[in-house]
Amino acid sequence: MTWTIKIPFVEHLGFTLDLFEGGHSQLGYEARPEHMNTFQVTHGGAVMTLLDVAMATAARSLQQDMGVVTIEMKTSFMRPSRGLLTAKGRLMHRTQTMAFTEATIYDAKGHACAHATGTFKYVRRNDRNAQTPLPGVNAISTD
Repeated sequence: MTWTIKIPFVEHLGFTLDLFEGGHSQLGYEARPEHMNTFQVTHGGAVMTLLDVAMATAARSLQQDMGVVTIEMKTSFMRPSRGLLTAKGRLMHRTQTMAFTEATIYDAKGHACAHATGTFKYVRRNDRNAQTPLPGVNAISTD
């Protein structure tokens, strides 16, 4: 499956999109050496980015012409994230302007490594923000 929009940071990390429909998403990721921390496990920033993108993708899956921006995110790290990782995102509730989501990252053995909940705001994509890196953070709509 291919990404519906270009996200340079996600491309840099090497996330794959495996599911993008019906309020659900699934992404794959295996950290490269430059994505590790000093304990030789996936850096927490990369883990949080994977969770953020999984939640944002789940939020967008029902209305793909809209973008989303992260309003808040809470993350729990339960065990080191090693090897091939799978992130599963789910849209729990949606209003006209907001999405309430969750995502969990699993290792190759099926153990949950990290979990997050997040709130996203739907934003209309237009020429001015067409190149905004969505789904995810660092995009503010002033419409």
